[in-house]
Amino acid sequence: MENVLHAVLRDTGLGAWFMDLLHLRYRLKSGFYYLYDMRDAPNAITGERPYRLKTELVAIAFDRITGRVHQHGHPTRIHSWAMGAQRRLRMAGDWEGANRLVVVSGPLPEEEINKCLSVQGYCRWMLMRLASMPHGKFAAHRAGSRSSWQRRESGQQRRAA
Repeated sequence: MENVLHAVLRDTGLGAWFMDLLHLRYRLKSGFYYLYDMRDAPNAITGERPYRLKTELVAIAFDRITGRVHQHGHPTRIHSWAMGAQRRLRMAGDWEGANRLVVVSGPLPEEEINKCLSVQGYCRWMLMRLASMPHGKFAAHRAGSRSSWQRRESGQQRRAA
């Protein structure tokens, strides 16, 4: 049945979207996730790399048992792809393979998304910790909103008043 899983996933367009995941990185800027291919050269003037995807939320489709990433990107596209892949797997008789395909989407922490792409099998561990994971956008906003001296100054201002 494992061969059926790989054949169906290959036939659903995985090869067209699949890039070397080690070179892909998501960055959270201004409430949007930007997908960068780190092999692309930065712009000579701005120093920014061209982004491949801009989205408010991120979805990752992976195998629940092995943690292997199959697809990632905009949630609508990933959910649609996963439903089609599950349908094809079930039509081929691989019900277990269809049930192993999991999609996680939402405002995930940037570090967790990038670990899923760079560390094989990491998605399996992320799935187990999903309920206790912080909100991706709020954690980044809180951490980057004020520097240590700004927090110290605001504390002193409150005491003085």
